[in-house]
Amino acid sequence: MTTTASASRGTSPEPAGGPGLLDALQHQVAVFARRAEQTRLGGVGQVRNSMDRAAYLLLNRLDLEGPMGVKALAAGMGIDSSTVTRQVAPLVDSGLVKRTSHPEDGRAVVLQLSPRGRAKLEEVRDSRRELMAQVTDGWTESEREAFCTLLTRFNTALSARQAGLPAAETETPPTS
Repeated sequence: MTTTASASRGTSPEPAGGPGLLDALQHQVAVFARRAEQTRLGGVGQVRNSMDRAAYLLLNRLDLEGPMGVKALAAGMGIDSSTVTRQVAPLVDSGLVKRTSHPEDGRAVVLQLSPRGRAKLEEVRDSRRELMAQVTDGWTESEREAFCTLLTRFNTALSARQAGLPAAETETPPTS
């Protein structure tokens, strides 16, 4: 329902839930972002904080989608190629990612997860999985599923907004 004030200002109608609910939502998102950064959602034990967010997301995407060039990796993550290049460099230097020739065009370079990178990613995933189990201890399976569904939907809508698309036109992206 469009209010007279919002219609006269040319703004969108008041969303369901009103400003109080939206204030609570934006506050909880801000708290979540701070907590996530504080813990880096890095897992538990010795693996905690062993891999920064950018590295985790890059390695995870390479694992899920296979070898790809910098442009494809950047496009899939919604960031620019120069950022990917800068973030991948230490991963290549540390042996977690390797550069190889494109199988169809030997002049092109693709990035791929190395065996060492795959092992490190699995170690971090295991640790983060344990953290999620601890944080949601006492939640039912359906509560975990509902939270995951809603958080995925929220992230998809944020990605769509960043890309300038209506949220309804996007598919659920891989977790990145």
